[in-house]
Amino acid sequence: MTYKAGSVGEFMKWTKHVVKDPAVAATAPKLWFDSDATAARALGASTSPEAMVKLLSEDNLALIHLIATRQPASVSELAKFADRAVSNLSRTLKKLHEAGIVDFDPGPGRTRAPRVTARRVTLDLDLVGTSSVVRVERAGPGSG
Repeated sequence: MTYKAGSVGEFMKWTKHVVKDPAVAATAPKLWFDSDATAARALGASTSPEAMVKLLSEDNLALIHLIATRQPASVSELAKFADRAVSNLSRTLKKLHEAGIVDFDPGPGRTRAPRVTARRVTLDLDLVGTSSVVRVERAGPGSG
């Protein structure tokens, strides 16, 4: 993820520079934040576009849909719904979690209930440069 963290003053200075020389904007990040912590909260996932495309395979999209519609009480229950081995499913869920698409609600004992937390994934691919961006839009309350 390409972004710039800096103060409002730094952003203002850069903006004035771009007004004078628009060509500098072509190589600059399109996203600006006041700190790296704010960027991490806003951007969520740090998954590359290539990894996101692979992660959102037809099988995994079906799995995400299954989680959203059936709302399993545990990973084991999801494995039964999906007819997949728990170990294989756990690896996939871990990747979906790291990408900001799935989270887990604690259940009884050590169980965890997978939940879809993303509403939309947007890939902004720069086909000739290095400024491709992945955005994961979180679902709002009640939009499950």
